[in-house]
Amino acid sequence: YIQINSNHKPETLKSPEEEKGVDCVQTISQTNLLLSAFATVSLFLCLSSLFAQDTMPQTPPFTGQLNSGSYNKNLYQTKEEGYPGLYYNDNNLVSGSLEALIHHLVPTVDYHPDRTYIFTFLLSSRLFIHPYELMSKVCHLCTEQQRLGDPQMRVRKIAPKILQLLTEWTETFPYDFRDERMMRSLKELTHRLASGDEIYRKAVSQMSQGLIRRLTVLSQYEEALGKINATAAERLTVLKAKPQAAIQRDLLSICNDPFTVAQQLTHIELERLSYIGPEEFVQAFVHKDPLDNDKNCFSDHKKASNLEAYVDWFNRLSYLVATEICMPGKKKHRARVIEFFIDVARECFNIGNFNSLMAIISGMNMSPVSRLKKTWSKVKTAKFDILEHQMDPSSNFYNYRTALRGATQRSITANSSREKIVIPFFSLLIKDIYFLNEGCANRLQNGHINFEKFWELAKQVSEFMTWKKVECPFEKDRKILQYLLTAPVFTEDALYLASYESEGPENNMEKDRWKSLRCV
Repeated sequence: YIQINSNHKPETLKSPEEEKGVDCVQTISQTNLLLSAFATVSLFLCLSSLFAQDTMPQTPPFTGQLNSGSYNKNLYQTKEEGYPGLYYNDNNLVSGSLEALIHHLVPTVDYHPDRTYIFTFLLSSRLFIHPYELMSKVCHLCTEQQRLGDPQMRVRKIAPKILQLLTEWTETFPYDFRDERMMRSLKELTHRLASGDEIYRKAVSQMSQGLIRRLTVLSQYEEALGKINATAAERLTVLKAKPQAAIQRDLLSICNDPFTVAQQLTHIELERLSYIGPEEFVQAFVHKDPLDNDKNCFSDHKKASNLEAYVDWFNRLSYLVATEICMPGKKKHRARVIEFFIDVARECFNIGNFNSLMAIISGMNMSPVSRLKKTWSKVKTAKFDILEHQMDPSSNFYNYRTALRGATQRSITANSSREKIVIPFFSLLIKDIYFLNEGCANRLQNGHINFEKFWELAKQVSEFMTWKKVECPFEKDRKILQYLLTAPVFTEDALYLASYESEGPENNMEKDRWKSLRCV
């Protein structure tokens, strides 16, 4: 049933027992460690990027895979000859002062920055300077460029380049412009550009309208998330007040087709991924700049709300799975629910939805579920063992990374929108980016910014920003989506209590815990 592999051919995975030298069963402690990582992941996040050729055709994409032995492999960075404060190695920009890098961002009559540089610097610069301060400096430098020589001649030559820079900023980092100071600077600069030729006025208008649309959609999404969370909280209150009334309804009563449920999970994953801005990865873990005598750039407002909402979704799905398994009073029903979620997880794997797959596995490996030995004895676990084998954390998730490479290759050569879907195991992606970030200093000993690091960070996450743009090809089922997003889920204590009521405590520690939970 496994359809993802590097050769794009259907393949049946071997059972864990057939694989030599690999422990196929992921232990409960390892799964709990992953859940713990998700609970704290917002403290350790870094960056993302977007280099899609269809929207940025003039920029060659990053090439090759991450090579830990050598940081900078970017061969496309445009070099402005003779500019002081920038240092190159084999024609690749490797470091520079902040001021020099800002100058390198601003186009002149004879120079335009490469688009990979524009993205990488706009992303990484927020570690050293507020976006609104950067925008102010860009406006000042652009104004100075226009004043040199014949103003009208220079405007005609430089305006298209400035518009392209601003367009890429507003399209790739639209959330920066929720800051009124950013909007003021943007309006000031675009007013100067629009005062010239009619073609520039039209371009400025289109850019502004596009930015407003993106910010409006973001606000609507955040409002919808608030309503969803409020509904889920209300239903949890009802569950606590009348538990028997709520138990009569479960996911299987809504839909008993694993493939359809997997499709709806993919809808939720892709929607939430699409709203994560690349800057959120940086702003979630900003440290104080050692050369900044003031507070760090984002101590007053770290913004990673969409990223945190995605992490919350993973946790919710894990607890929903555990709740659905622990709720039924009959052993036969619980076993059926477990087998159903195993099939859902398998379909998620085939789709390329690794995040939902891992959330389901994590939910089934929670202690209140895994201790139900009588229930598990009624379950055919062969398929579950194979899925656990694929997500086995040993050897730095080697099996998962192999499957992810296969899914990525399938996405690149896809003939259908379904084959383009790649939803990575998000916690591991964040861990990889975090350790890459922590492994290299932001600044060199001479105080210059270590741009080699930021080239590599941008390349590391460029795939993710491509994956999140994929539109879900499956038809939406509002009823299933509503249930997945708002059905009440048990807390850990409630899960243990339900678990002990289904299969009694087996040792003194469990008996003591059961007594304490019943007294609450």
